[in-house]
Amino acid sequence: AHRELWSLREGGFSKARKRLEPKPLSIERTKGSEILFGIAPCALALSQSRRDLFRLFLKQSSGSRRLVTSEFVLQATARGVPVHHVKRRELDALCRGRVHQGVCLEATPLRFKSLEEAEKPNLGDEENPNRQLIWLVLEQIQDPMNLGALLRSAYFLGVDRVVTSQRNSCPLTPTVSKASSGAMEVFDIYSTDDLRSFLKAKTAEGWEVVGTVSKPEDVENVPVISCLEFRWNKPVIIVIGSEGDGLSLETQLLCHQMLAIPPGRVLHPGIESLNVSVATGILLHSICSQKLRHSD
Repeated sequence: AHRELWSLREGGFSKARKRLEPKPLSIERTKGSEILFGIAPCALALSQSRRDLFRLFLKQSSGSRRLVTSEFVLQATARGVPVHHVKRRELDALCRGRVHQGVCLEATPLRFKSLEEAEKPNLGDEENPNRQLIWLVLEQIQDPMNLGALLRSAYFLGVDRVVTSQRNSCPLTPTVSKASSGAMEVFDIYSTDDLRSFLKAKTAEGWEVVGTVSKPEDVENVPVISCLEFRWNKPVIIVIGSEGDGLSLETQLLCHQMLAIPPGRVLHPGIESLNVSVATGILLHSICSQKLRHSD
């Protein structure tokens, strides 16, 4: 009986506590805006002029976080962006519980650029360093974490341009920006609604189109080599396929050759391949390191 009475009291206390706790502030969003979250995406978005910026939300803080907060306030003031100091729960609600690191920024979304907006690179003669251009083409990458990680690697390793297929591809969301550690905020990403025609046109211009595959035995009619054997002597496009299915057959047949990453051991059944963003990082490093050696 004592136990039952105690549990009833406890239940009453917890309900009373919940009633007394202030509800998170409901922040009305500007129409057409989205909420960026995380230190790197917000800082880089503030430093660029690629988005319209509406409001910066900072966690009320003291101690070691004051320096970060004051830097954000300076950046926002320079851009004429209002700053709101709010509780952590408000920030959690704004970005739906994602890891915001005490910073959220209300801004217009970033869009893919069309290839018509892109400057045409001058390939020039055999000695022109522009002959070592590398573009990354993504076919139907759907996971925002993968897309962000791909953009981060591409930016870091020196890829000249990233192009995605419009169909069944992830848009440039705040989650992508966070996963890219803000690279999305400084790196133009292009999109095409006709990937096949784009690859055919680049081939006609003298580019080498190279696909990627996790299981070499699945590829027919296109030569497969190890990424360690690939030699770079003309502008190259690396085509990466979707997380589950890899490159479509139609795209494979437009590739001059396919690259595979050789495993370092005999793999246990069921452990067949690498995550798409990890595999792309390895392939890009293997190829981009030739560019660095060439320019030394």
